[in-house]
Amino acid sequence: MAAIYKRELKAYFHSFLGSLFIGVLLFLLGIYFSAYNLFMGNPYIGYALSAIVFLFLIGIPILTMRILAEERHQKTDQLILTAPVSVSSIVVGKFLALATIFAIPVGIICIYPLILSIFGTIAFGETYLAILGFFFYGLSCIAIGVFVSSLTDSQVIAAVITFGFLFLGYVMGGICNMISTTGNLATKILSAFNMVSRFDSLLGGSLQLTSILYFLSVILLFLIFTVQSIQKRRYHILSINLSMSVYSSTVLLISTAVIVLLNVLVAELPSKFTVFDVTSNKLYSLTDETKKIISPIEEEIQIYVLANESQADMTLDTTLKNYEDLNPNIKVSYVDPAVNPKFFTKYTDSDVSFSSIIVEGSKRSKVIDYSSIYQTELDYYTYSSTVTGYDGEGQLTSAIAYVTSDDMPKIYLLEGHGECVFDAEFIEAVEKENVSYETINLMNYDSVPEDAACVIVYAPASDFSDDDTEKMLAYMENGGDVFLITAYTENEMTNFHKLLSFYDIEVTKGLVIEGDKNSYYQVPFFLLPEIVYTDITESAYYSRNYVFVPCAQGLTINENEEVNATTLLYTSDNSYARNDMESISEYTKLETDQDGPFAVGVACEKTTDGQSSKAVIYSSMDLFTRDIDAMVSGTNLKLFTSTIGSFVNHTISVSVPVKSYDVDVLTISQNKIVLLAFITIIVIPFAFLISGFIIWFRRRRR
Repeated sequence: MAAIYKRELKAYFHSFLGSLFIGVLLFLLGIYFSAYNLFMGNPYIGYALSAIVFLFLIGIPILTMRILAEERHQKTDQLILTAPVSVSSIVVGKFLALATIFAIPVGIICIYPLILSIFGTIAFGETYLAILGFFFYGLSCIAIGVFVSSLTDSQVIAAVITFGFLFLGYVMGGICNMISTTGNLATKILSAFNMVSRFDSLLGGSLQLTSILYFLSVILLFLIFTVQSIQKRRYHILSINLSMSVYSSTVLLISTAVIVLLNVLVAELPSKFTVFDVTSNKLYSLTDETKKIISPIEEEIQIYVLANESQADMTLDTTLKNYEDLNPNIKVSYVDPAVNPKFFTKYTDSDVSFSSIIVEGSKRSKVIDYSSIYQTELDYYTYSSTVTGYDGEGQLTSAIAYVTSDDMPKIYLLEGHGECVFDAEFIEAVEKENVSYETINLMNYDSVPEDAACVIVYAPASDFSDDDTEKMLAYMENGGDVFLITAYTENEMTNFHKLLSFYDIEVTKGLVIEGDKNSYYQVPFFLLPEIVYTDITESAYYSRNYVFVPCAQGLTINENEEVNATTLLYTSDNSYARNDMESISEYTKLETDQDGPFAVGVACEKTTDGQSSKAVIYSSMDLFTRDIDAMVSGTNLKLFTSTIGSFVNHTISVSVPVKSYDVDVLTISQNKIVLLAFITIIVIPFAFLISGFIIWFRRRRR
């Protein structure tokens, strides 16, 4: 086998074909690599690899057409076939020679992510998995080309037939959809030839052993076909009777059956044994929060996906399989809207989109529209939407908690005093906690509604009326809970501060300035306070990130036996509060400034006459906003979700964040972009082309 391998490897480089294949592949990759990764700053090389797989349709047939067909045409195959070398050794040696030629550019590609890592963060797991998938896809195409080359003595015919095979594998997904959008026996059989879908499954960062096994099976099966094709001719050359052809057919049938059965068995294994998440944000894995919620559930949960399974969202399908593996009481079924268009009407009166989900438990059901699975952001310049995050796990865990929960709390958001409005992400966090909410104006009520689990007062710009203050104080004295967020304002807030005084909390008039450079971001008003570990701050504490508190007032806790107060967030000893906001441009501490440290987040509980009222107070109106939360990768949202959860007393509290698709764009100077593009498009490819041409030309002159 070693002799065959060396012979073929030398032959390809002496004939210029090997160098041509490597050069062209690297040239095309260099173009897409420069466009996607250098000029656009995208850290994922998978986009470039996906864009050049069409080269396999042309490059592989040309590369493999001579491997056996030329031997047969020139009758040199008889020397090999009659030599004391097994046919399998011949085939494997030739295949490995071709694999080595293909492995050379793939090895060079492996260096590209290392170069990109100089300019930013690279998700190496996802990147090298994409390269691995590209390599296996190419090897599978080579194995097919080797087999076809063994069938004919014409290189042209071998190239054309190989192109036909590879083209079918390239477009098989579209062919199956043309035959049937709902799927049938024919499409199931034909999908076995869909090579692109297996490659695509490895591009997203999910290491699926079923896809790896598929490519290995294709390689092994076509090499067996090649061996049997040559074996039949070898027996003919040695004048052995034709009964051996029966043996050849038997081997083919048994090999095919065994390999198909192995793929079917592996596909039936739980996904926890066959799918491994290598994404940096664990896109395909379930969080510990979900495992804690889902694992103990004993009642049966039925999840319906309104889609044809063959057209299912791959990311969502992986997530659903993870739920089935986590708890055997969870069952997932696909309901094709084309077959059963009215199925969803049993659960909702509203229209739902394709691929939406219905979660049904013994108590109730919940519909998750597909539009809420992915977080999108609108570009106001182009009016186009960009997918920025995946919330499949968060929505599903929330829905399962909803259909199994015994309690359905309700919170009220006050308006009428210039209160701020929460961004959509924070309202969605409330909904994911399975909490209903309503915005009310106390002028329209004699008192705070009795079913209030909590009342949220979000940074009022004007003071409460005496009547509203009395209603709120009466609610709190009767054991009502409040979530208060203060905001700096020049207006007098005497009545609003009475709500804080109920818990013996005082708020500074001005803003807190942080004197410790390690405790603020860019300017001393943008605080990065210390986080105290509590049930409320647990998710933020373990996020290993800051809570960003811009433009905060200071909170002071006074001693009171009736009040149990716990600091959640606090500034450093070098902080101070400036009440004279006219001197805001000067950060040096003034004599009139109030010494810190200060709390900027407090949890209180006051007990009077047997009634216990809880409050959580934060002193920054921008703390729970989309832009500020993005600065700390969602830590502020985690704090908000945990705060809401502390009021509703859920048996199950959901705080699974959206898994962001946002990537850090690579920062590459224009000069380096031009230099790297020149190297990857011109220098490296043409180095192979020129060296290969020189070797070929010198041998031709001899």
